[in-house]
Amino acid sequence: MRDGSQGAQRASHRRVRSLLTGILAALVALGALGATAPDTQAAGYKVVIVVGPVGSATSEYRDGARRLAAQARNYGASVYEIYSPYATWSKVRTVAAGANVLIYLGHGNGWPSPYAPFSTTSKDGMGLNATSGSGNSNTKYYGEYYMAKLGLAPNAVVMLNRLCYASGNSEWGASNPTRSTAIKRVDNYGYGFLRSGAKAVFASGITGMGYVLKGLFTGSKAMTIKQLFWTDPNRTGSYKFGFTSVRTPGASAQMDPYKPSRYYRSVIGWLGVTVGDWRAG
Repeated sequence: MRDGSQGAQRASHRRVRSLLTGILAALVALGALGATAPDTQAAGYKVVIVVGPVGSATSEYRDGARRLAAQARNYGASVYEIYSPYATWSKVRTVAAGANVLIYLGHGNGWPSPYAPFSTTSKDGMGLNATSGSGNSNTKYYGEYYMAKLGLAPNAVVMLNRLCYASGNSEWGASNPTRSTAIKRVDNYGYGFLRSGAKAVFASGITGMGYVLKGLFTGSKAMTIKQLFWTDPNRTGSYKFGFTSVRTPGASAQMDPYKPSRYYRSVIGWLGVTVGDWRAG
């Protein structure tokens, strides 16, 4: 979303804030309560969590991020938290280098969207603080060009939570996308992160993502990324489909709309990579 779209997105967040807060708190709590000691030493794993500026909803996003941080620490991971109003690109790039898991919560600015033209410097990445310490509305978008420079660890996993566009969805209040548009959005949003070394990019527009951490740290080593995607307690499967990436040769995706044209869950990357591969780095 560019400047002209931020008001619409902020207003939409207020309308669904109470619903999302309850859902996210319950889901992350379930993930944490279900945590068991991992079968591998987790202290060497680096988890980086970023919260971008989302106006009056920023504190709510930070609360959700802290729950994910607590969950990751419970598994023994080293967790680094970068939250608005101090989430600048320079800081994110420095801290995210070598991350095994990168989690981002904030505004999304994807493509295709109503906000032409497409730009690799602003689309399909993160909405971060333009300047440090200047409030929670000074948003600057850093697109796939920048995401490709993050230098993530081999076999890293990226988790994109509560973004518009990343899972194929539209902004709140906007018309639902066609299937072909949703596919392009997922394909485009994954591109920069996959270029940076990630093997999978999970996206959830509404519900929590604690299940991804739980699977990575406590699941069977033989479980694939594709299988992990289907462990989400919010999965439906009624309208699921997959596609082969156009932007990233060799990558593929799974999408799980909860009803036709409602695209709020996706994963893209090398879906045959296993939890054991991720743990091996």
